[in-house]
Amino acid sequence: MRTDIFARLDREPEPPKIEAPRMSRHRIALFGGTLAFYLAIVFAVLITSWLVALDWKVMLFRPYQQWPELHAFLDYYVVLGQRGPTAVMVACWLGWRSWRQHTLRPLLVLGTSLLLLNVTVGAVKLGLGRLGPHYATQIGSAEMFAGGDIFPSGHTANAVVTWGILAYLATTPRARRYLSAVSATVSLGVGLTTVYIGTHWLSDVVLGWAAGLLILLALPWFEPLIARTEAWIFAMRERWRERRGGARPAPVTGAGPQPVLLPQSMATEGLAPGTVTAAADPVLPAAHPATGARARAHGGHPARPGGMPVAPTGVRRPPPHTERGARGSGSPARPMTGG
Repeated sequence: MRTDIFARLDREPEPPKIEAPRMSRHRIALFGGTLAFYLAIVFAVLITSWLVALDWKVMLFRPYQQWPELHAFLDYYVVLGQRGPTAVMVACWLGWRSWRQHTLRPLLVLGTSLLLLNVTVGAVKLGLGRLGPHYATQIGSAEMFAGGDIFPSGHTANAVVTWGILAYLATTPRARRYLSAVSATVSLGVGLTTVYIGTHWLSDVVLGWAAGLLILLALPWFEPLIARTEAWIFAMRERWRERRGGARPAPVTGAGPQPVLLPQSMATEGLAPGTVTAAADPVLPAAHPATGARARAHGGHPARPGGMPVAPTGVRRPPPHTERGARGSGSPARPMTGG
């Protein structure tokens, strides 16, 4: 048994019993509060409230000019919020976990969360059509319904969902706490980085945090669907294996036919000597009357099947059926008893 740290990297012999999160009252309360906050942010931007004025103040402050030494590092750091690179990194990790634990749940949870992210965040982006800071046309305006697609921030929401999945799928409370802290730090940093670079308003980032958190809180509602999908995929895999392997031959339950030796007298009548297959209780032909007499003359030696005696050592056995005439000759054959 291995005791080093690399033993934890081996594949587990059977799937672990991991209970999927349920939609508890506490989670429902958090979901409701986050949804109310989400709608409040949207309403505040639509009516051009003090939140829009704060957006303009931060934008005109130009953080990238105030701290230019951070620009080179933050250009790489913001990649942690891009959907393509982060999805590939997290999918590789969850794919290894799926192989190790004999389950597809980690990958299915990731796919479900990304699908919800694209549908919900993408629909709001296109529906509100807000322009970014670099494309703003009027100072103090909310820049809504102008053909843009930056409200809410996709980078921020993607960072919350992608890195938050690791905490959602954690198997121990300790790992869940650590991964939650890491995912919150990464998503917070990615959102503020987009404000620093000037690609998003501050309200875009706040709404992106709320959008990503809503998806994580709603995942337990999709756990039954994920379980059914996993069972269906495994069933299809077994059917494919059966078709690829082909039909197996049925096992033989009864005894097969047994070989039976024919008497040599039958060979002289036109049958080839050898063995044939017969039923479990074969019917042997009657012995010639002369063979019984010869067997008694030789002292009762054991006879072969069909009445043929075994000649003793050193004694030459006469050819069988010498009294019968050769086939095709004119002399009549000796009649058999009862013939």
